[in-house]
Amino acid sequence: MVIYFSRSVDREWNEDRPIYRQLRDRVVNMILDGALKEGDPLPSVRTVAAESRINPLTVLKAYEQLVDEKLVESRRGRGMFVNPGARDLLLKAERERFLAEQWPRIKATIQRLGLTLPDLLGSDTPEKGR
Repeated sequence: MVIYFSRSVDREWNEDRPIYRQLRDRVVNMILDGALKEGDPLPSVRTVAAESRINPLTVLKAYEQLVDEKLVESRRGRGMFVNPGARDLLLKAERERFLAEQWPRIKATIQRLGLTLPDLLGSDTPEKGR
């Protein structure tokens, strides 16, 4: 199964962050979203570099970071593959980050607005007359 980055992600790069880091994050999102599953090959460094019009060393740096994080493995002569358990590892880290960084602000807003659990679970749109 081959997945092409140019079809799966936007080719625009944010000037505020290194491109290798953005590319790493895109691969992570593809794993979390299920576009890349355990055992799936990552597109080759050359393919990503050519399609994204970035330096192959930039792609390699992003892939090496994923290897260091134990999310993908390099198989000599065959390429890079998503490791078993990579999605679970990412979900755990994302949950921890959400609870540590985003949840406190969300919780404070909920309390400030006096929202109840039924308010939060009841509807996607505000009720009339409230």
